[in-house]
Amino acid sequence: MFKGIVINDLKLYERALLGITMAWQEPARFEGISVRDYLALKMKGINPSPYLEMVGLFPELYLDRTMDKSLSGGERKRIELASIVALEPKLAILDEPDSGIDMLSLQDIINVINALKKNGSSVLLITHREEIAEIADRASQVCNGKIVCSGAPEKVVKYYKSRKCEVCIGEVCAYV
Repeated sequence: MFKGIVINDLKLYERALLGITMAWQEPARFEGISVRDYLALKMKGINPSPYLEMVGLFPELYLDRTMDKSLSGGERKRIELASIVALEPKLAILDEPDSGIDMLSLQDIINVINALKKNGSSVLLITHREEIAEIADRASQVCNGKIVCSGAPEKVVKYYKSRKCEVCIGEVCAYV
């Protein structure tokens, strides 16, 4: 349910029209177009430079690069996150926004999430990183499709650290 509407059977573009967007754990594969053109698909008439800077990428080094294998997974992830912030969605679902991101760039991802929140977007995060879970307003530990703990992020992180999940023995749990 989103804003009183059952969205299960809606097509992707119908969800987008409601203001829902998603970044998958593996960044979208757009091959052969420039970063500038990729961002223009989502940012018609908007200057992409501030959004690239927000994710720690220098526009002068990236706008004319080609979306291909010369970009690392982390660079693709950041470009995709820049485009999501520019969309100003009502709901942004971020599946492992920190995957493929080095520890030095983690703060850039936290800044993106905070920018989305500041702009009025609701953000649903799926992560295994404690640093990301801790910036949430509310957290849950999910294991094999079951919520095993919910509440303040500190409570959920403490629960996760203090005991093994009865469902999976702590091997496949994630923060949501």
